[in-house]
Amino acid sequence: MRALIVGAGIAGLATALRLHQAGWQCLIAERAPQRRGGGYGVTFGGIGYDGAQNMGILPALRNRAFTTTELAYRRPDGTRRFALTGPTIAATLGKKAFNILRGDIEAVLYDAVEQTAEIRFATTVTAIEQEPDGVEATLSDGSVEHADLLIGADGLHSATRALVFGPEERYRRDLGHRVAVYMMRRPPADLAPGTTGSISSGGRTFAMVSVGDGRAAAFFGYRSDLAPGTSPEELHDVYGDMGWLVPLALEELKSAESVYFDTISQMVVDRWSRGRVVLVGDAAWCVTLFAGYGSSLAVGGADRLGSALQTHPGDIPAALAAWEADLRPEAERKQKLGRRVKGVYAPRNPLLLELTQLPLRLASCKPVRRLIERNLQIEQ
Repeated sequence: MRALIVGAGIAGLATALRLHQAGWQCLIAERAPQRRGGGYGVTFGGIGYDGAQNMGILPALRNRAFTTTELAYRRPDGTRRFALTGPTIAATLGKKAFNILRGDIEAVLYDAVEQTAEIRFATTVTAIEQEPDGVEATLSDGSVEHADLLIGADGLHSATRALVFGPEERYRRDLGHRVAVYMMRRPPADLAPGTTGSISSGGRTFAMVSVGDGRAAAFFGYRSDLAPGTSPEELHDVYGDMGWLVPLALEELKSAESVYFDTISQMVVDRWSRGRVVLVGDAAWCVTLFAGYGSSLAVGGADRLGSALQTHPGDIPAALAAWEADLRPEAERKQKLGRRVKGVYAPRNPLLLELTQLPLRLASCKPVRRLIERNLQIEQ
């Protein structure tokens, strides 16, 4: 059996790995000219943890995990308000979760599939025709590829979804925020290794995150009605009055190698498959960073897709239907969580900000912290 996978991000690479383990041959088409890195830090766990364990990549992922020893909340001028310590942060993760950079998940997956799948960079799908026994896809390199299954893993703005399911506007639910993330050339001197600093004020959040191996990532998340335009340059207008490491991050924006900049939007797709074409990852559901589960759902979803195809050999439609019935409740729960969180994320009202941060403040107090650490701390 042969699969054409559109997209070499986390969802696409994880699907290629799992399908290879199920005996499939995979071709991956990726529009970027080369493998991308960076991205923001995520908490990886849940069904993603189980999927990574099933696929044999969990040790490699854990080797790239980073530990946050302090999370400091700051005022707009950079002065400290309060901070959470490493043990308290670890206590909130649970026994099967860890922090890792999105780009590092991709790197582990890429290393696992580069020898078993053909990957064509700078290549997109331009046309898709379904046949009784498979799919015929025309690619931008001029080739026409036949596959038993075409998998759209090409993210929020999926070309596969547009070609087969209809225009993006039919499925996109904007949550009223934008996000920008990029890697710093070097860690700022004022950011100790293993620490994160965060500022929230006036509908805006900024964070500088130490992500291990001498690297740091700048993160900006803000309400989109604050922004005058639709390019990363608007960060200078939105964040120009903030202090601490914000001016340094804005200066590095000018020369950053790769900037992720987009709206925070969900994809609410009524069916994830049409015939022999199926959507996975953000192309299908996109729970958003508000839910904090996208990478885990992508890896776990890929693992379950491979299992469904093995359970229903020779009957791809039945496999896809069983897979979606199994996974959709989890994705929809996380989407609902994301929609709830968006209402309290980076509030403009100072009082509401204080209320949303009150549980964190309590966790920073020694008696509460000791209670959390005693009852919840993960095994080291």
